[in-house]
Amino acid sequence: MNLQRPNGTDATGTFNRSKSIVPCSGLCSRCVDGCRGNCEVFKATFRGRELIYPGPFGDVTAGGDKDYPVDYSHLNIQGYALGAKGLPNGEVGTPDNARFPNVSTECAYGWDSKVAMNVPIFTGALGSTEIARKNWDHFAVGAAVSGVTIVCGENVCGIDPRLVLDKNNMVIEAPDMDRRIEAYKKYHTGKGEILIQMNVEDTRLGVAEYIINKHKIETIELKWGQGAKCIGGEIKVNTIERAMELQRRGYIVTPDPMDPVIQAAFNDGAIHEFERHSRLGFISEDGFMAEVERLRALGYKRITLKTGAYGLRELAMAMKWCSKAKIDLLTIDGAPGGTGMSPWRMMEEWGMPSIYLHSAAVEFAQILEAQGERVPDLAFAGGFSSEDGVFKALALGAPYVKAVCMGRALMIPGMVGKNIDQWMKENNLPKTVSEFGSTPEEIFVCYEAVKEIVGAKEIKNIPLGAIGIYSYSDKIRVGCQSYQNSVSDGMWPRRSPFYFKRLRSLTEYLSQPSEFVLKKNSEGCFNLLFSRSLGKMKVIHQLKGDQSWE
Repeated sequence: MNLQRPNGTDATGTFNRSKSIVPCSGLCSRCVDGCRGNCEVFKATFRGRELIYPGPFGDVTAGGDKDYPVDYSHLNIQGYALGAKGLPNGEVGTPDNARFPNVSTECAYGWDSKVAMNVPIFTGALGSTEIARKNWDHFAVGAAVSGVTIVCGENVCGIDPRLVLDKNNMVIEAPDMDRRIEAYKKYHTGKGEILIQMNVEDTRLGVAEYIINKHKIETIELKWGQGAKCIGGEIKVNTIERAMELQRRGYIVTPDPMDPVIQAAFNDGAIHEFERHSRLGFISEDGFMAEVERLRALGYKRITLKTGAYGLRELAMAMKWCSKAKIDLLTIDGAPGGTGMSPWRMMEEWGMPSIYLHSAAVEFAQILEAQGERVPDLAFAGGFSSEDGVFKALALGAPYVKAVCMGRALMIPGMVGKNIDQWMKENNLPKTVSEFGSTPEEIFVCYEAVKEIVGAKEIKNIPLGAIGIYSYSDKIRVGCQSYQNSVSDGMWPRRSPFYFKRLRSLTEYLSQPSEFVLKKNSEGCFNLLFSRSLGKMKVIHQLKGDQSWE
């Protein structure tokens, strides 16, 4: 079975001429001299490195489509018909009080100082990519009125054309960062927060100092890698002057805009754009602890960590170190990647798939807990877009996972709402939208709900993308209520996919409480718990502080 075939994908605007394709290489089985394209090898013949990235930059988000043998779709949520849990004041469940609209979807994260959210979702890091910049108001206001957290990603200050630095190359004015923070705060309802992510360049520019001094930001996020990839963040710029400016600010820019050969190629029209790359942050336990202490000394109430789809050693280090450092939230992002701009083949072929990584995180959390160590609050990320996926992630990760981080899925409603606004102005609504009406009040089912939050006067200032995000969040909320109303502990029994080898073993495992009922004629199975050790793995030594195996 071929999990993913290279050499032709919508992400890079390429496709195979032939219907007969070699599975491993993705090449046409019969490559014809004189073919007019348009496979990836064909296009790379004259556009070269441009084919590394999805495109066009600034107009798309791209997500890896590798079809792994096991993913969250292979898990089904198990309901029950006996009793009810979670009712207030010890009430006994009845058809009248165990109603799904009564289910609370509120959640909270944080070591000591908690942040509550209305729905257990929050955005991925929306940083310096053009798609994030130009849609920010829709994203930020939507998250604010929905009562969920938004993560402002890396490099926002560093790429701002109006950035002002002092003589020590530290930020003193960053208008785009100011705009982003103020957009969220203006409509903040008391639930969720805006937190700022920081990478190597942000640290060197003094972003942490700037945002806490000017905006009193309470939470800052450190990061290992770039989401589900092992590299730093990238964007593209389309003028040589802008490329030179970013290079002077300390960024890695390729191809080198200072190179006379590259300048000549740009003037010829062969090169249309330049890539800006971020540096990798190298980690060590001492360095990590020192940076956490430095940020706390600046006055931050909460510090979070975002880590990508590294192997089990790095996962163990992240969980162990976050426990020791009292990190407020650890977000674990699995493969494949989703991006505004990252190498396409890396998104497909690098890192641990989400369910494998998340399952290991739960096992590692149990090890830490068994040792008497507190497990930091966790969030899972990597390919979630619907309420069933959110529910499964929360159930698989219970009680450690507090929320699900969504990248592209939370961006799309913002972009769709923005486009609906533009289509209405042009009197050009597509039929998929116009069948519901021709005004915002008719089209958006949650328009009046947002109006109730912001007020009758202010609703006219709310971007329609924000109402789109609120509507989408409401779908997640109600969907999770429906699932939670029919299960006891989420997805029961909560077991790692590593445990199950065959369908038969899964069936036998689930049959155990049935046998208990049949033999004992008892309702005791309602609270029956199962346990299984992970077994001896090198990573356990890492969790216990023994690094002798390295």
